[in-house]
Amino acid sequence: MIKVGIIGASGYTGAELARILCNHPEVEISVATSRQYAGRSISDIFQNLRGKVKVICENLPVDELCQRADIFFTAVPHKTAMDLVPVLLAAGKKVIDLSADFRLRDVAIYEQWYQPHSSSQLLKEAVYGLPELYRQHIAKCRLVANPGCYPTSIILGLAPLLKADAILPQTIIADSKSGTSGAGRAAQIGTLFCEVHDGFRPYKVGRAHRHTPEIEQELSELAGQTVSVTFTPHLLPISRGILSTVYATLAPGVNRQDLDEIYRQQYAPEPFIRLLEDDVFPATQFVRGSNFCDISFKIDPATHRVIIMSAIDNIVKGASGQAIQNMNIMCGFQETAGLGIVPLFP
Repeated sequence: MIKVGIIGASGYTGAELARILCNHPEVEISVATSRQYAGRSISDIFQNLRGKVKVICENLPVDELCQRADIFFTAVPHKTAMDLVPVLLAAGKKVIDLSADFRLRDVAIYEQWYQPHSSSQLLKEAVYGLPELYRQHIAKCRLVANPGCYPTSIILGLAPLLKADAILPQTIIADSKSGTSGAGRAAQIGTLFCEVHDGFRPYKVGRAHRHTPEIEQELSELAGQTVSVTFTPHLLPISRGILSTVYATLAPGVNRQDLDEIYRQQYAPEPFIRLLEDDVFPATQFVRGSNFCDISFKIDPATHRVIIMSAIDNIVKGASGQAIQNMNIMCGFQETAGLGIVPLFP
């Protein structure tokens, strides 16, 4: 049994970490932090955890936190993480960071999209936490940069095809839709009920979304060349879920049977990837509350394009569930431990 700390327990990702970890057979939540709710039980803040999680939220300096757990999840905003993580690592702790602070390997690109980086010396060490691509590296590391939600859905859909040179990388268009929980728990006008209910809209169009460089970094690594994508996010009037529809031109000579085999070889052994049958398409309601990523594809014969569709729960596989999957790998646990959650429906 190992002791786990959740730094930033009062947001959606912190609450989801607690929900999943409380049923994990190998861990104990030994400390949870929140400045806003210090002194209150996490189950008072999130009443779905009543009777399951008894830990009291505290507002502790990082040096005191180091004494309370063996491994930490930093579910905090960008910039905050880069100040905490070096101290935790220096104390011999393992860290899964759910912010963007360690996802981008090039500090100049990070600073272009975010802010100055005070811990850039750790960027080369941090492992991008997509287990389906980097499992062996994750198993040996002490710092995982947990991927963003949109990148997870897009990269998982495209990875097998890029690795097999089955598509033309310069033709990728990603059209993604997310539930409102992706914007976090803090009150803001754009995610108020009356602002999103009965509506559907794009936002941060035209290389304006901060997940763009993360997506391009990983797709370029897979393709072995620089890849630029057209990525447009949309806001759905639902609480959870991401559906990404990705378009790319097929390489000459590639057909449906080739794609079936490419996906099967890459993902058949993966516990959280579900490849759907022909003409069965992913839907957010069928992954809700789970760590699954559902993937299917269709070829448009008129344009010789492949249309890849993937669905995840943005808070689980897109954040906290994937973070726990990474923890399992880092600690030598069964990779699916605590994550055997059947999606909620309806």
